[in-house]
Amino acid sequence: MPNDPVANSLNQQIMQRDVNVLWHPCTQMKDHEKLPLIPIRRGDGIWLEDFDGNRYLDAISSWWVNLFGHANPRTNRAVKEQLDNLEHVILAGFSHEPAITLAERLVALTPPGLSRCFFTDNGSSGVEVTLKMSFHYWQNVGKPKKKRFVTLANSYHGETLAALSVGDVDLYKSTYKPLLMDVFTAPSPDAFHREPGESEEAYARRQFEKMRSILANNHEEICAVIVEPLVQCAGNMRMYHPVYLKLLREACDRYNVHLIADEIAVGFGRTGTLFACEQAGIRPDFMALSKGLTGGYLPLCAVLTTDEIYQAFYDDYNTMRAFLHSHSFTGNPLACAAALATLDIFETDNVIEENRILSAHMSKALERFIDHPHVADVRQHGMIAAVEMVKDKKTRTAYDWQERRGLRVYQHALSRGALLRPLGNVTYFMPPYIITPEQIDFLADVAWEGIQIATRD
Repeated sequence: MPNDPVANSLNQQIMQRDVNVLWHPCTQMKDHEKLPLIPIRRGDGIWLEDFDGNRYLDAISSWWVNLFGHANPRTNRAVKEQLDNLEHVILAGFSHEPAITLAERLVALTPPGLSRCFFTDNGSSGVEVTLKMSFHYWQNVGKPKKKRFVTLANSYHGETLAALSVGDVDLYKSTYKPLLMDVFTAPSPDAFHREPGESEEAYARRQFEKMRSILANNHEEICAVIVEPLVQCAGNMRMYHPVYLKLLREACDRYNVHLIADEIAVGFGRTGTLFACEQAGIRPDFMALSKGLTGGYLPLCAVLTTDEIYQAFYDDYNTMRAFLHSHSFTGNPLACAAALATLDIFETDNVIEENRILSAHMSKALERFIDHPHVADVRQHGMIAAVEMVKDKKTRTAYDWQERRGLRVYQHALSRGALLRPLGNVTYFMPPYIITPEQIDFLADVAWEGIQIATRD
């Protein structure tokens, strides 16, 4: 039966309490005068259940964090066991085994040469750490002119001020521009804009020439380039060829500039390999990991970097070369325990291999969208897929954002028992890895129906 949150009395009671006191993220709260909130009572595997028993298939992993399902028994057990021993301790001057073990395992899993792990609380904070570390490194090694960063057009790296500075999605950034750092912005290698008949690789190579020019002309004042490898997630799930990363690594080496890989959303199997950088065969100077790191349980970010960078801060205290950045909950033992459970599942369950089967099924399930008269692009990297609606397929003319056509897809999906939360006119799929082929087919049906509704004039 279709879900009808408006008619559910228990849901209504919870919703009213909510709007009386809460201010939700990334939300125009006035929308909830007409668009009911969905209060969730419990999670079970791929399903979320509201207070009246309606269930919703979590097709977006609860904002891209959940890898192995809600209330996963193995992760639950790991967190509960840790809770009986140590819930938290300061990580300055003290330590604990979960943080040590997690750092050891991340160093072993990430590209060779990333040998030091710095924990912080969430993805945006982790990006701040990479920017500060890079800037501070150049100060410590006697290159004080290096003060600026390079980012890609349409990129997103979080919503704290420095993270916003190196992002390029106006929806989040434009209001705060007077507060932000000045950065170089290179055109995106996003394959959506390639010429007819041009391959994704050829377009990426062509776009890279503009990045090369920025580095060649300004490298003496550039600390680092920061990119989301392969998928610009909040930038409408736009995707690009891995050759761009290979060319970027070579250029950063040539011009003595750090490369920061923001793998917060794309790490841990989302793009088909454990880390997206693997597909280009590169090692960044900094890699930020969050979201799926704890399987969606608790906030945690790990910034991996090289011993060369670490050694630039290693000195007597009175030289004031230390990296004095901290968060109260740095390396929280409960979050580390959840992360270790995540790594255990990857180690024992052949997740990457199983995901390749699921991603192939997803690709087949979305084939019909290619010929839809109002779909300009169907794109996929591993377990991330996206369908982009347009007003005119031939010219790729976008719908006016004020029409909020993606919202119609979202509302239809809820009525069918699915959580699909489009980015503007882009309906995307980033489900937990426990999804079944049958559930993928269901989501494709729901998305098709939703897009049919959304594109009616």
